[in-house]
Amino acid sequence: MSHSTAKVAVIGGGYAGMAAAVKLSEQGVSVTVFESAKQLGGRARGVFYQNTQLDNGQHLLLGCYRQTLELIAQVGGNLEADFLNLPLHLELHRQFSLRAPRLPAPLHVLIALFTASGICFSSRLKAVGFMLEMRQRQFKIEQDVSVAKLLARFQQPKELIEKLWEPLCIAALNTPLQKASAQVFLNVLRDALNQSRSSSDMLLPRIDFTALFPQRAAHYIEQRGGQVQLAAGVESVLEVGDKIELSGQFGSAIFDHVICATPPTVAAKLLRTLPALAESVNQIEALTQQPIYTVYLQYPTIVKLPQAMLGLHRCFSQWLFDKGQIANQHGLIAAVISSEGLHQGYSHEELIQKVCAELKTELGIGEAPLWSKVIAEKRATFSCAPNLNRPSQQTNLPNLYLAGDYTAGDYPATLEGAVLSGVRCAELVMARANLSATS
Repeated sequence: MSHSTAKVAVIGGGYAGMAAAVKLSEQGVSVTVFESAKQLGGRARGVFYQNTQLDNGQHLLLGCYRQTLELIAQVGGNLEADFLNLPLHLELHRQFSLRAPRLPAPLHVLIALFTASGICFSSRLKAVGFMLEMRQRQFKIEQDVSVAKLLARFQQPKELIEKLWEPLCIAALNTPLQKASAQVFLNVLRDALNQSRSSSDMLLPRIDFTALFPQRAAHYIEQRGGQVQLAAGVESVLEVGDKIELSGQFGSAIFDHVICATPPTVAAKLLRTLPALAESVNQIEALTQQPIYTVYLQYPTIVKLPQAMLGLHRCFSQWLFDKGQIANQHGLIAAVISSEGLHQGYSHEELIQKVCAELKTELGIGEAPLWSKVIAEKRATFSCAPNLNRPSQQTNLPNLYLAGDYTAGDYPATLEGAVLSGVRCAELVMARANLSATS
């Protein structure tokens, strides 16, 4: 372990900020994390309701999220115990089924596409042909376009788009086909379906998202001399010579380096007063946002789904998660509605009624839920549009950095994208701190 005398602040205790703080603590750097909320996790955090542990949204990880999984293990997680690990299996109830065999990549995906049920033989051939063509092109296109245009260019049939590519696009990019970046979509297909067989595994956390990583990360940081301050929002960021002063609920303090790992809207507001960051702030403010709604329904404990994760076709509910099979929370169903859509025009109570009606029609669940809860993250992710000019982690202030899933990178707004940005910021801090130490 190397040691640095640099003092570093991280603003924001979500996955990006805590990833940066862990990597710096690992190198012996003095880190202070300021989190405005009373708990860690940011937009992937635990929520307690009706004596039940929930999350602010039902997320899942993929086997290709190497950096996130490595950090969870580094701070004390047990990946076998923490996750229900499901080999790739996409099921739209009574409409479509794709199951990957335990074969090396990409053979497992090609066979899964060729043997998928719910689409005709020619559609299956088109799906295999598309994946082979993208593989030959190394999952790169000359000019970024929308996913809808990419699929049209390669003559993907309507039923294939509706039952496979569209659900995958919305789940991965949280952006409609007509607005979503084809290149970012291909990046996800490249890493999830074309690397190793395990890269496509779907990992459903058995514990809440605060406990999964940020809470453990805080303990890791504090064990190494760092600090994690909750209910300590930063209200101003000022240049003081070659250092940066932070002020807020905690008072004020001066740091050698600052990593801003807040949501983009908060980052823009916080950094707008710094003239050197005008370019980064303009890029942040140009981003548009997409929502994610999660409808939790607590049914009697005998209620269960046919499998832990199940899709519905052309319903408000896009994906259903059986928390009984995932986390022993029997009778608890989470219905996820990603991206913009008609659901935004309904009240929470109306949306609950519609989801309950779908569960009754599609799955025969006639019981009334004992309680229900809608969690609407109206700015859950950035809208992942083609040719999006995302801000760099390194700003025009040499000792101020941006971390978050919205910053420059291959991935859409995912936990892995957030973690990778935090790790990149830590690397930039260490490079600059080492340069200062030798100059």
